[in-house]
Amino acid sequence: MSAGIETSAKGTGGAGDPQEEPGIWSLAARHPRAVVLICIGIVSLAGWMYLAAMVAAMLPVMDMGELGPGMALFNAFNIFAGLPAEARALLAAICLPEGASTFGMPASAVWSAQDMLLVLVMWVAMALAMMLPTAALVIASFAERARRDPQAGGYGLPAGRATLVLTLGYLSVWMAYAVVATAAQAALTMAGALTPMMAPVTTVLAGTTLVAAGIYQFTPAKAACLWRCRNPKLFFASHRPASLAETFHLGVMQGLFCFGCCWALMTVMFAVGIMNVLWIALLGLLMGLEKTFLSERLPQVIGVFLLLWGSFLLSLAAFGRQSLAG
Repeated sequence: MSAGIETSAKGTGGAGDPQEEPGIWSLAARHPRAVVLICIGIVSLAGWMYLAAMVAAMLPVMDMGELGPGMALFNAFNIFAGLPAEARALLAAICLPEGASTFGMPASAVWSAQDMLLVLVMWVAMALAMMLPTAALVIASFAERARRDPQAGGYGLPAGRATLVLTLGYLSVWMAYAVVATAAQAALTMAGALTPMMAPVTTVLAGTTLVAAGIYQFTPAKAACLWRCRNPKLFFASHRPASLAETFHLGVMQGLFCFGCCWALMTVMFAVGIMNVLWIALLGLLMGLEKTFLSERLPQVIGVFLLLWGSFLLSLAAFGRQSLAG
């Protein structure tokens, strides 16, 4: 009889344990954090591959220094290396005449619907590359909780599906940001404030953007949203979604916390060049470090740096105006 009971327990997965499918799905269910991190890594890599394809298409025909600070390093791989600024500008005009475009780039300063779509896809790729990795620990925390308590995932879904719904809710916030950023970029480009290479025309736009982002680093809103991002377990412990829609809404809420924490640093791209992949990587790293390390000094150090840099650029603009007036 004891053998029969033991066999029955094995067949049902043991008392109190959810029934698991054999093989790879069972392994994934037992290690939700690892699965989440791998999936986020794959999706983020897809974003980076799209951005890399854009840069690779620009490299042979563009002066990469026009993309923003640091990007001139890429000229070592094309014919623009070592040439004076005037020669680079002339060569760029020959290699990429007005009306021509490269992969993912608008053809002119006056955008068509297709150009808007291309820029929107670029911002979506940037969100996947920069923001999704910073939410990895939050999403992994939810996946572990949903695994331990299936009712925490909502709507009776398996933990994996509940985690996917939560992630889609989180990403919907940054997709909305991508739409707004695309509209802002279009307006600034048509107004002549951004170059066709997606960099600021004057130091005034760059300086004001940096100063605004630096000020936000010291605001209560930044601190509150950053605290939420750093403590996802407390948030999920106090919210138990009862349906699929509520699980998605939970992801939207977490996305809004992330947006409140990171929107200003994301907007720094308008100051350093929107397709400046070096700054895309650096800002993504800084946002990830802010959420990982519990020190309050890091956001403040970043804020001071942005304020000093922005103030320096604005002082250069003021000096330039005085020189022209004199």
